[in-house]
Amino acid sequence: MSTTSRILIGFLAFLLLGLFAFDRTLTKRVERQYLEATEESMVDVAQIIAARLETNGFDIAELRREWDAARSREFSAKIYDFTKTKLAMDVYVTDAKGIVLFDSDGGRAEGQDFRGKRDVTLTLAGAYGARSTHLDPKDDDSSVMYVGAPIHREGRIVGAVSMAKAQRSIFPFRNETQSWIRTIGLIHFSAITIGAYLVIRLFSRPIRRLTEYAHAVARGERAVPPEFGSPEAATLGRAFEGMRDALENRAYVENYVQTLTHEMKSPVAAIRGAAELLHEDMPSERREKFVSNIQAEARRLQNIIDRLLALSALESRKKLDHPESIPLADLAQAVCAQLQPAAEAHNLRLDLTCDARPQVLGESFLLESALHNLLQNAIDFSPDGGLIRVRVSSDAAERTAEITVEDEGHGIPDYALPRLFERFYSLQRPANGRKSSGLGLCFVREAAALHGGSIAVENRPDGRGARATLRLRHGG
Repeated sequence: MSTTSRILIGFLAFLLLGLFAFDRTLTKRVERQYLEATEESMVDVAQIIAARLETNGFDIAELRREWDAARSREFSAKIYDFTKTKLAMDVYVTDAKGIVLFDSDGGRAEGQDFRGKRDVTLTLAGAYGARSTHLDPKDDDSSVMYVGAPIHREGRIVGAVSMAKAQRSIFPFRNETQSWIRTIGLIHFSAITIGAYLVIRLFSRPIRRLTEYAHAVARGERAVPPEFGSPEAATLGRAFEGMRDALENRAYVENYVQTLTHEMKSPVAAIRGAAELLHEDMPSERREKFVSNIQAEARRLQNIIDRLLALSALESRKKLDHPESIPLADLAQAVCAQLQPAAEAHNLRLDLTCDARPQVLGESFLLESALHNLLQNAIDFSPDGGLIRVRVSSDAAERTAEITVEDEGHGIPDYALPRLFERFYSLQRPANGRKSSGLGLCFVREAAALHGGSIAVENRPDGRGARATLRLRHGG
């Protein structure tokens, strides 16, 4: 699981836990607010009925008629999304001893002693009496609220009025509010989730780019260090680049010392052996042969050193110094013209075809040297009388340009294909059995990578030689 996913999941888990706790706290508070508002209205009604009884001489019969008339009334009250069509409140009246004189709920409690009820006891004692009682102890939603109001006569409390209302009657309002709160919470949670994802992706982008850069370096690719706007990310990127340079320089030196030592052993040994033999008396013809061997091996050493210096300078570069727009077809024509004499010396024909005339952005010297290496390899491995095809093409959709070089030699052995771009790795030339420095294709690969391109070398599908494809990006 990626770091981005871990951070996002952790953040959302804490957010969800917080929202859950917030929902529980808020919904309980909402329910309490509805109960408080309901209780306040019940107090008003209880006081009105108590005042009514005080003014009509405690006439229970009249109260019963009035209540029955109110209960039988037909009405429809649209309260927002809730429609009310009947009374949802009851009332009972007790005397000074707490005996129920009137019960609007079918008279079921009339005659019972309610002195043990908190609303009645406190009201008769001159305090505010209220209680909440569960009709079913196992059902939290079966609670009924009761509030009392005293009935006075000549300065004494002669009875009590208690209003009763089931909490279920307020549940539609409570549930609607809870649903609204949860919907809004879900919308906000979704918005926060999307926002958090985008923010985390934004802030983790430098890490992803550095990770991709590190993987590219590990694969041995010429990776360009990413650029960052954030100072912290830029500092981290520079640290990565410094570490890469330090590690590559160490490995670079070790590898070059080993491979260069190995490659120089053969010509040095040949020169030393020939030089020792020259101290002996021998015919001039034989002496001339050894002198020629020394000169040939010296040139071979010089070639290795020159190419190694050129490759080393190229590998140390991070970007093109002075890129310019280069007509690729003109460059291919120039290289073919340079190597035309070498091709004719081996009785070879060069066939240049330009399907397009693309422009690439780069350094002319590097691209010319790269194509020179590819074409020289084709000449070295082609049989006398063979044909070397050079083709310049372009892919507008991919915005790439290609130079393809094909020969008619024996092709590349399977065991050599994976090693073609290793430093100092070379195959024997068919003409003289000698090997080259083994640095030419390394130079081509580095030059292509520096231009944001690539090089591929393979056997032709028809089995008649090898094919090298230099692919570059359009520059204009």
